[in-house]
This record gives sequence, C-alpha cells and structure tokens, in this order.
Amino acid sequence: MNYVIDYDSTFIQVESLDELSKTSKSYNLKNQKEIEKITNMGMDGKISFSESLERRIKLINSSIEDIRSTLEVLENRITISFLKNKNFFKTNSDKIFIVSSGFHELIDPIVLKFGIKKEHIFANNFLFKDKNIVGFDRNNPLSRSKGKVEIIKRLNLKGKVLVIGDGYTDYEIKKDGYADSFFLFTENIKRDSIVKSADYLLKSLDELFKII
Repeated sequence: MNYVIDYDSTFIQVESLDELSKTSKSYNLKNQKEIEKITNMGMDGKISFSESLERRIKLINSSIEDIRSTLEVLENRITISFLKNKNFFKTNSDKIFIVSSGFHELIDPIVLKFGIKKEHIFANNFLFKDKNIVGFDRNNPLSRSKGKVEIIKRLNLKGKVLVIGDGYTDYEIKKDGYADSFFLFTENIKRDSIVKSADYLLKSLDELFKII
C-alpha cells in the first residue's frame, strides 16, 4: 500500500504560502486576502494551479528570514491527528510520499521530523536573489497544472495507491488513473466542490485506519 499525502491543509492545518505572506515585511491585509482568495480558487479547481501559483508569488515579497519565521509558526500548526499518529509515518516510511504544490523550504523541515524519507518529498523550489524570493523553478512539474499527476506517473508505484488530500489537484491523481482511491481530508477544511469526487471523506487520519 502506497500513501500519497498532501501537505497544505492536510499535513498542516494551514496553507504554508499564505502563512509566509503574513511574515513578509511588505505584508498588508489587502494582499493577504487576495492571496487567500487565489489559493482557494486553485484548490477548488476554478483556476489552473499554474495560474494560482504565478499570481500568489507576485504578491509575496519574502526573504529567507521570513521562511525561518514561518517555519516556527508551522511547527505549531501540524494537523492534530497527524501528531497523534506520528508512529504511522515512521512505521510506513518506505510507502509514504509527500506530494505537494507547496515549497520544499516550508515542507522538508516539518515532515522530516516524522521519519519521512527526504527522497519521498516532492514539492516546488523557490528561486532567491540576495536572500529574497524572486520566483520559482518553472522546470519543476509541480509548478504546472497536473504536476502531481506527472510525479505519480513517473514514480510508477507498485501496489495500491491511496491519495490523501484536501484539494482538486489531489483528486486529479485518481481522476487520471494513477491512484486507486482518493480520500478527501476534511479535518482542517472541507471543500464542498470536491466532496462528490471523493471515494471517502476523512475527518481525521484515525478514520483511515478503519477503512484500510
């Protein structure tokens, strides 16, 4: 059994890019609300992921120091049922893959503490100039629409593949035939537009163990 798990609003309670924007020196409420709006439009499948990412990065004016500050926040926003079941990740480290449209810089320091293998973490990368974020690596499949589908296709996992996530990009893996089941994770947020596409609804990680 292979477990493909999302990061934002799944492994953690929040959207890491939204949190990063709050730590930026150029933070303002108008920009923040626009970033959150764009995030939700992308997660609901109303705009393409690539458009969502492009628009959000343009609004964020952050640095390496802001990333460090954001990680301190995220440490305290790990999903409760994930913390409760930390042993599940260590026991199944060979079969757990974190596939996120977020960024390694905001993901790796958090999930590595759960025993997840570094080579099993797939995410975007920021581009920096003078310690400031100036963009993202456009050659990374996860920076484009259907990037998660492309990653799972390349992995060519043997055995059943279960996808656990809160958004449309997670559902696309099942939709395009690269997963056996899509578990819509609703502990942190419930996206009503995706409910009918899910094979199962998970109010917490505990419910997964009752099904598998």
